[in-house]
Amino acid sequence: SLPEYFVVPSSLADQDLKLYSYSFIGRRMPLWSWNHPNGSALVRMANIKDVLQQRRIDQRICNAITRSHPLRSDVYKSDLDKCLPSIQEIQAAHIKLKQLCVNEPFEETEEKWLSSLENTHWLEYIR
Repeated sequence: SLPEYFVVPSSLADQDLKLYSYSFIGRRMPLWSWNHPNGSALVRMANIKDVLQQRRIDQRICNAITRSHPLRSDVYKSDLDKCLPSIQEIQAAHIKLKQLCVNEPFEETEEKWLSSLENTHWLEYIR
């Protein structure tokens, strides 16, 4: 499940990466997932196991990313675990959607069908 290549800011040394890898849950190093021509990037990062080391490692990696940005823009972080549905919630919504599409004819009960679609939460999750 790891990429073929890792994009690493030049200010991070290989020995730092090896050392830091032990701190991440599942040894999942931060992955540079997407890049925009203006220099913005999307980096996916697992949680750090040791709370005492978390701030230091997080700051070191974020500083390296900032130094790699052409405009030296600050890093914006968002904890997606807190604002995204779990895989179980997504799977349940998909099952409800499939049942709705198979069991509820749209033409006969348009209003009921649309409210049932909303109640699956599928559209909310894929948005």
